[in-house]
Amino acid sequence: MSLTLSEQALTHRSARGANNERLEFLGDAVVGLVVAELLYERFPKLDEGGLTRMRAHLVCERGLADVARTLKLGERLQLGPGELKAGGHRRDSILADALEALAAARFFEDGWEACRREVRTWFEPALDGLHTGDFGKDAKTRLQEWLQARALGLPEYVLIDATGPEHAREFLVHCRVPGRERQTEARGGSRKLAEARAAEAMITQLQDEARKATTA
Repeated sequence: MSLTLSEQALTHRSARGANNERLEFLGDAVVGLVVAELLYERFPKLDEGGLTRMRAHLVCERGLADVARTLKLGERLQLGPGELKAGGHRRDSILADALEALAAARFFEDGWEACRREVRTWFEPALDGLHTGDFGKDAKTRLQEWLQARALGLPEYVLIDATGPEHAREFLVHCRVPGRERQTEARGGSRKLAEARAAEAMITQLQDEARKATTA
């Protein structure tokens, strides 16, 4: 008996038969477009940079997995014995992929308008908890404020390398924060851009660790 596309969307590659990998590829674009539309409508005063950061927050692996949990997709996942034993139905990466795959399945089964309406309902609750002030600020400011709110010291940005001709330089920057052995690094066409990207990576890392600590 062949699977419907919605069933296939919830079938991990560890299970036998058709899986959700190809659907996840298309679903990534479907979800990205619907979320971008929602943000464009909901926050008319937010600039492109703020909208981009807000979308990245919503459609990152953790954000997608949180939406999947509200839809209880983990209970419906088809996993192979190994993933089932390892608790794959709770893993962020598997849940995020399943959500995107399900969006693609809805697109094929019901058409664009019905798919669009449904995907919007998935993400609208998450939008209610967002504050534009956090996303309108540049990454370095947000990192500094995050650290200061926890009585931690200021971040340090170290230029590691600058390569290429003068008209096409590429800068490598490390970002370090007090009390942490690990650091993030990023490249950019200017030192400022590289620092911003390294700060963004550090914020994501710190928030992930804080979230895991509260759910442990």
